[in-house]
Amino acid sequence: MNLKDCYIKFGGDFDEVLGRLRREQIVQKFVYKFLDDKSFHLFETSMGNKDYEEALRAVHTLKGICQNLAFTRLFESSNLVTKALKENDWNTASDMMPRLSMDYYETINAINEFKSSTEE
Repeated sequence: MNLKDCYIKFGGDFDEVLGRLRREQIVQKFVYKFLDDKSFHLFETSMGNKDYEEALRAVHTLKGICQNLAFTRLFESSNLVTKALKENDWNTASDMMPRLSMDYYETINAINEFKSSTEE
């Protein structure tokens, strides 16, 4: 698997991010850094605690990272949750959590698969 295949697998736009960051090595560096980002887990915890202000901050951060890295599918679901939280629509935000979670873990799993294929 190459990095472009990884992007295809999780619904990202490799050509867009490559156009922005210019070098595949730089894209790969930031894709790997995403594995350590805590925004999604903070979002989940905050929603569970009904701390919607912190949940908004966390999902908004996740959305921005996804936009910068052209993680299109994950950006779209995090954007919808961000919008719901900004509008104080807690029920809609909660209803969207399974999709966001699925998109997040598909992204993480594809990145981990790519990473392990490059370490062999």
